[in-house]
Amino acid sequence: MAPPQGEGGGGGAMQSLIMFGLIIIVFYFFMIRPQMKKAKEAKKFRETLDKGDKIVTIGGIHGKVAEIKETTIIIEVEGGMRLKVEKAAISPEYTGQLEQKK
Repeated sequence: MAPPQGEGGGGGAMQSLIMFGLIIIVFYFFMIRPQMKKAKEAKKFRETLDKGDKIVTIGGIHGKVAEIKETTIIIEVEGGMRLKVEKAAISPEYTGQLEQKK
């Protein structure tokens, strides 16, 4: 004797869709949103740089801001040498650690 088949055959698909939606929501709040917040803070940091600030590039070069242009910064390093770097190459994390050591 076969068990009676009812109208509830589509319930499994609905549960799968709900679970998939929940996974996407969790992924957004734990992965995407914090990354967007971090990028926003880094952009704000780069916009607030001023002449004379000590910075560290993502390549590890330490220097002091000599000039600020639209997308580039001229930094002065040891020995008075000047380097032109992109604003995006300034590391907010390492520069923040440099400020905390003072």
